[in-house]
Amino acid sequence: MTSMNADDGEAGVIAGRSLRFRQARREEVPAIVRLLADDALGSSREHYAEPLPQAYWDAFDAIAARPDNLLIVAEMDGAVVGCLQLTLIPGLTRLGAWRALIEGVRVDSRCRGQRVGERLLRYAIDQARAQGCRLVQLTTDKTRSDAHQFYERLGFVGSHLGMKLALD
Repeated sequence: MTSMNADDGEAGVIAGRSLRFRQARREEVPAIVRLLADDALGSSREHYAEPLPQAYWDAFDAIAARPDNLLIVAEMDGAVVGCLQLTLIPGLTRLGAWRALIEGVRVDSRCRGQRVGERLLRYAIDQARAQGCRLVQLTTDKTRSDAHQFYERLGFVGSHLGMKLALD
């Protein structure tokens, strides 16, 4: 498995606007946190404010320092309109298969329904495939029924029950 680096991925044009995917830059952390907080669930978990809490900057630096992690943004005409984190995980199961974990998927509410999220997920899946992963997994909150339908349309199957334990 090699270290990941998202090259610019041209995704085409949506409604006359250019769309591309690339690795997030540190100065984009506020735009990413804004996306993460841009719905009822996210607004209860995230803290988008000026100044941005230091914990977000520290988290970005930790992600950027790891070769098995990639924070990908969708950029439309120079603005960050989507994001996700892609993490590669080695495993002994499935004959030592590598898997990719997708987390923190968000698309700007003004861009939803324009296939930005679909193209962003397909880009991440292609990145995982190129790194030799044999499985892509993600979790989605039980209350996000629209997201469930979206992921199922992309071929994801709700085959397992995801469980989490908050440690804070």
